[in-house]
Amino acid sequence: METVKGFVRKEVMTHVESLMTQYCEGCFLHRQLIKEGGRRKAHQFCISQCTVGEQIKEFGKKLS
Repeated sequence: METVKGFVRKEVMTHVESLMTQYCEGCFLHRQLIKEGGRRKAHQFCISQCTVGEQIKEFGKKLS
């Protein structure tokens, strides 16, 4: 994964948005989890278990 060092905030946000567009939009697993357990359960899965969600979470930590 690329390091955030040297990136400006806008570039990092663009990268995160690109990840979400490429991998998260239309994700079958996310939609299925929403149906089975609601948005909260789906969100929890994406943050804690999905590899893309983990990457996005790391970017967020480095921004704060």
